[in-house]
Amino acid sequence: MRRLILLRHAKSDWPNGIADPERPLAARGRNAAPRIGAYIAQEHLLADRILVSPARRTRETWDLVAARLPPPKLVASEPRVYDASAARLMTVLREQPKDAHSVMLVGHNPGLEDLAELLVASGPAPHLASMAEKFPTGGLAVIDLPVDEWSATAPGIGRLDRFVTPRDLGGHD
Repeated sequence: MRRLILLRHAKSDWPNGIADPERPLAARGRNAAPRIGAYIAQEHLLADRILVSPARRTRETWDLVAARLPPPKLVASEPRVYDASAARLMTVLREQPKDAHSVMLVGHNPGLEDLAELLVASGPAPHLASMAEKFPTGGLAVIDLPVDEWSATAPGIGRLDRFVTPRDLGGHD
């Protein structure tokens, strides 16, 4: 069994003249990310490998989340997560080593949402409905995959364990 954790960056700002990869978090995002981090710590959703898009907003999100967690085994900037399609994210996922039982991708929509929809076949109805409605900024999807190796990951095999948003944790997304 493998566990995939998808974390969409927290709410970002849109300053004039700033290129997309350099967009910072907005105040709402800086408020929400630590709450998501505290939730991850409380629920022991600690991944063996964290792959973070190199975009500023994802790095800032991870830094605020990580401040609430024990140090993970590996955190790496993964350029292929930035502006990635579900197919590209699936490729990144399938390349993960066997000794990594859980992987977290910190990235963007629509790629994360599309990957979750591609993988998930079952799960608690309220979580499935919430994820299908919207995968907002700061959204966290935890997907269990019944495979021994990441390379065996395939569409429709995942079970959504939970889907949580900053709003679920007592704030805005």
